[in-house]
Amino acid sequence: MPTLTELHALTARLGHPVLRAPSDSTARFSDGSAYRFEIPSVEGPEVLLAVLEEADRREVRVDRTSQGSGVMMLTDAEISTMAKLGAERGIEINLFLGPRAAWDTGGQAKLTQAVGAAARGNAMVAACVADALRACDLGIRSLLVGDLGVLEILDRLKRDGTLPAGLVLKTSVLMPLTNGPTAGVLSRLGASTLNVATDLSPAHLGEIRAATDLPIDLYLEVPDDQGGFIRFYETAEIIKAAAPVYLKMGLRNAPNIYPSGGHLGAVPKELGRERVRRAALVQRLLGELAPELATRSAPSRPKDLGIPEV
Repeated sequence: MPTLTELHALTARLGHPVLRAPSDSTARFSDGSAYRFEIPSVEGPEVLLAVLEEADRREVRVDRTSQGSGVMMLTDAEISTMAKLGAERGIEINLFLGPRAAWDTGGQAKLTQAVGAAARGNAMVAACVADALRACDLGIRSLLVGDLGVLEILDRLKRDGTLPAGLVLKTSVLMPLTNGPTAGVLSRLGASTLNVATDLSPAHLGEIRAATDLPIDLYLEVPDDQGGFIRFYETAEIIKAAAPVYLKMGLRNAPNIYPSGGHLGAVPKELGRERVRRAALVQRLLGELAPELATRSAPSRPKDLGIPEV
């Protein structure tokens, strides 16, 4: 049996060193930014408008919004409106693929989140592809993927021209990513941006950064069903270890609104506004504690942002 030192040397030789403290990442987004803000759970055009209004009011630059209910829970008109708003503002509009095990007739996903976003059977894979084709036809250029096989299929469809070559494929937090080797697998399967587990330390993030140059997505405030952490004071360390990184603003003590709809009234809009307020708190904190990180490049519609095409 090798010693611990020998084991760590072996993983390092394979390209995955064990880090005690991460070195500062020098990688950046295409516009030179070390980080961007993502507002999740933007479930439709009314929520998107509320988020944009709050961002303008608080002077927070939102780079990406993401949605959790899925393409199948939106009408064509709703998707088209979101795409138009994203194109006008230069914001990535990310939509989840709708079919998933947690909403299907099977029992395992009712007991554990580990398979909740999986595509249960090939018919569900086909339904995910249908969601992707429909969203792209309506101008969307960023999709949230929760299944490994679907990710690989969508990448193949990008390569053969069925889907747009510039389509962003964002992995879901429901598809566990906790280490460098797994990051490498997702990268090879076609991921464009990697949603990592919510509880990773800066050293863990540094190990993932050493394995891939893809952007990392990380909740700074974590929904209760994913751990409920609030990591605002770690923001500078996270950026230094993980850049380029999307800082995701979830909410503790907030209801699960998936699948969303008019039956929830104003709740999704107010949650969206509060997520922007949380981003403003992080922005202020960065300005005080790490001013060298607080300055961001001017908005430029960067090529690596999945801005809708309408």
